[in-house]
Amino acid sequence: MLNRGSEWRRWEPHIHAPGTVMNNQFKGPNAWEDYLTALEDATPTIEAIAVTDYYVTETYEEVIRQKAAGRLQNAQLIFPNVEVRLDVATARGGFVNLHLFVSPEDPSHIEELQRLLSRLQFNVMEDRFDCTRADLIRLGKKADPAITDDGAALEYGASQFKVNFQQLREVYAESGWAKKNILIGVAGGSNDGTSGVREAADQTLRREIEGFAHVIFASSEAQREFWLGRKPSMSPDEIRATYGGLKPCLHGSDAHDLDNVASPFGDRFSWIKGGLEFDSLRQACIDPGGRSYVGAEPPASATPSQVISGIEVADAPWMTTPVIPLNPGLVAIIGARGSGKTALADMIAAGCDSIPDEAWNADEWANPSFLVRARPLVGSGKVTVNWAAGDPETRALDGSDANGPFAYERVRYLSQQFVEDLCSSSGLTDELLREIERVIFEAHPEESRDGALDFGELLEQRASRHRLAREREAEAVAQISDRIATELEKEKLVASYEAEVAKKKKLVDAYTADRAKLVSKGSEKRAQRHTELAGAANEIRTKLRQYTGQRQTFLAMQDEVANLRRNQAPETLRQTQARHKHSGMSDEQWAAFLLDYTGPVDDNLSGYVKWVDGKIGELKGTPPPPGDPDTPYFADDIDLTTLTQAVLNAEMARLEKLVNADKEAQRRYATLSTNIATETAALQTLTEKLNDAKGAKERARQLQADREAAYGRAFDALVAEQEVLEDLYAPLMARLASSSGTLRKLSFSVARVADVEQWATEAEEGLIDLRKVGSFRGKGTLVQKANEVLKEAWETGDSAGVIAAMAEFRRLYQSDLLDHSPVPRTEQAEFRAWSKRFAQWLFGTDHIEIRYGIDYDGVDIRKLSPGTRGIVLLLLYLGLDDNDDRPLVIDQPEENLDPKSVFDELVHLFIEAKSHRQVIMVTHNANLVINTDADQIIIAEAGPHPHGSLPPITYTSGGLENAAIRKLVCDILEGGENAFQERARRLRVRLSR
Repeated sequence: MLNRGSEWRRWEPHIHAPGTVMNNQFKGPNAWEDYLTALEDATPTIEAIAVTDYYVTETYEEVIRQKAAGRLQNAQLIFPNVEVRLDVATARGGFVNLHLFVSPEDPSHIEELQRLLSRLQFNVMEDRFDCTRADLIRLGKKADPAITDDGAALEYGASQFKVNFQQLREVYAESGWAKKNILIGVAGGSNDGTSGVREAADQTLRREIEGFAHVIFASSEAQREFWLGRKPSMSPDEIRATYGGLKPCLHGSDAHDLDNVASPFGDRFSWIKGGLEFDSLRQACIDPGGRSYVGAEPPASATPSQVISGIEVADAPWMTTPVIPLNPGLVAIIGARGSGKTALADMIAAGCDSIPDEAWNADEWANPSFLVRARPLVGSGKVTVNWAAGDPETRALDGSDANGPFAYERVRYLSQQFVEDLCSSSGLTDELLREIERVIFEAHPEESRDGALDFGELLEQRASRHRLAREREAEAVAQISDRIATELEKEKLVASYEAEVAKKKKLVDAYTADRAKLVSKGSEKRAQRHTELAGAANEIRTKLRQYTGQRQTFLAMQDEVANLRRNQAPETLRQTQARHKHSGMSDEQWAAFLLDYTGPVDDNLSGYVKWVDGKIGELKGTPPPPGDPDTPYFADDIDLTTLTQAVLNAEMARLEKLVNADKEAQRRYATLSTNIATETAALQTLTEKLNDAKGAKERARQLQADREAAYGRAFDALVAEQEVLEDLYAPLMARLASSSGTLRKLSFSVARVADVEQWATEAEEGLIDLRKVGSFRGKGTLVQKANEVLKEAWETGDSAGVIAAMAEFRRLYQSDLLDHSPVPRTEQAEFRAWSKRFAQWLFGTDHIEIRYGIDYDGVDIRKLSPGTRGIVLLLLYLGLDDNDDRPLVIDQPEENLDPKSVFDELVHLFIEAKSHRQVIMVTHNANLVINTDADQIIIAEAGPHPHGSLPPITYTSGGLENAAIRKLVCDILEGGENAFQERARRLRVRLSR
């Protein structure tokens, strides 16, 4: 036996034939020929026919004879559908019709059926009529004595005969043959079905009838949804409790004439998933949602271009079954150990370029792959993979032509090695994270991916702005910290500057007193005039110093402009282009982003230099030519501020010679005057520095506020990056929130994670001296304090909360931390460099990262066992990976899992996945075969293993509706019988009535 197992096939469950007992409208000498031709030409093709008639089987028997004569070759299953009328009236004047679907497997099924029917009795007219052809004719003639023809009497008798429901139940319950070979259907309509039983007093009887039935004849979607437990009015469990189980809904043409043969209203065809055997209908009663359907076409499944219809193996004498058809749904490959299960999975994967180079190149003895281990023995064998739509592909079984330049993985192959690598016990692997990221990315609609090709690119597009902002703010923190250190150093110099200013004042005063002593009598006015001129000259020197400083600034700015244009602007542009490489802008467009000054800075700076040179020249002036020593160079009442430095210096030199006639006194007077001028200028500079140092405290305070603001903005950027990740997860999170079962156990989270230990270690190993006596002596204290004050804010707080936490930490511990500086404060340059590094560390954010977490049943995936990680992996591929519609081939998904976990966690995933993609699995687990209702079972069997070659491998296949396949499943798989029982228990199946 080798077939595709359970496939959707059109059944005609309710169709009459020429000669039907009641309302026979098949007329003419060619009635049978026309009827059979209509069935043969029906579209879609009918492959199973339930020949229907009231109480008798003659038309069924005739169809069987026609089949034996070569007609209805597409219909491999034909069985009787005996229609009976209950003595239960409907609101529209009819009676409820029941249908007995009879299995044709028993060669004596007609005789057994007739014997069963004969036990049904109709008591009327002081007589008892059995449900036999003879008694139906007798009933017809007795009810209408005018009837003499047996055919007419049979029709009339059948129309009068009513079956008592309770009697039917008892007859059915007493017959072991009936319970084994008959399924009950009931009409669900209002004319001749249970919907017509509307009186409140009859509701209990209606429930009893519907509970007695295995099948409901109903074509509306609303009724089908109800009987599958998908309507809000009743859950599946309530349906099972009330009616004994969920029910498949079927619909037939109920044809009594040629025009309606195989043409139900609205193309509401009946589809049963299974082989062409009566057990397929039984399986549909067990799993009505998965194996029965009413509609113009069967339920959609995998895309044909992504379905492997079969494989062919050539030049491999050990392969005794070279051609293997494959079902488009769930294929289970079973067999004893070493029977060739993985061999088949490997051959499929090899034919689809889905065995990676790493596996082909691995050590054959350390690789679970059959083809890798058997490569020396496979010879020139080849595998051809045939697709339901598309061209076949052929590959060598030894991998010699694998993964060519134009090859791509046409199936997703989860080999044992692949799963072990991704779910390694050594920790969460990058490969598993990449798979998770791929699923997250593909959960986004195409239009929301912004042209990105993968998760990393999409994240980079959306988060790079915030990451750059974080870097900028971190740099700002470093720069501001440097300036704060400078201001704090200035603040410490206030006392020193005050002392120096006082010292300079005393020195100037002393020089002034000494100079006054050198003035001879009668020269007091000249000395006073000299002092006035010295003050004016000092003011000019102050202005000259200011203008000279301005000139140096203008020259430095010219250098800075040139440097920006030559170096900084081009490099900044290059960095910007690198950060925004997806802009698509040309070099000409990028040129507009080259930084430059908005105004004519070259001309301006040249003008400023020229202007300040002019000012300096004006102040310095030109020395006047020597004149009469007794004649001043300018009048006494002149405005001294209008004089140049050269003129003032000349006049002061003249006066110095007149203050004292003694040459030595003149020399000393001139020297003291020079000293006074020099020290006065120094005093002025010191006074400026003192005033600057006194303002340092306020400036440092403002800079600290600015630093805190920059620190807060860095955290705003972190929060924004976190929100980007949350947005990326949103579609998948919404999907999980609306899902049920195992998928609800999976959750994704995005969080800030602060590595406090890393942060503290950086300080303990490179910034502070743990040997010093103090609060932070020894390793570990800093981690403890940071955990107490900072960790919560770092991980869950907003920027304001983080700023407040850092302020509190600094209030409590900054002084103590500074005491542990390895550099003495007296070594100002070194201490300043250390302080800068200290501040960069203190306000750093490098130890904080945005991390996404994946939890399964409340446990972080990093803490799960390899087996449970395997469940997460299968959740990804089976439950969430909707965009990958390639066939999924899995080798032993139950590995490392206990049977209960397999049943609880995996079964429903396979049931859901097979509805939209082809799934092929190798398994030892009965639950994964039976409770997933696998569509095709492939049984592998290996013969004796001859030395130096491969053993012969044989494959058998079919569906679970086949009794022989079910027996093999039970024989091969441990717990197979229990799995069938568990399936019945789970579905609350009760086929006996």
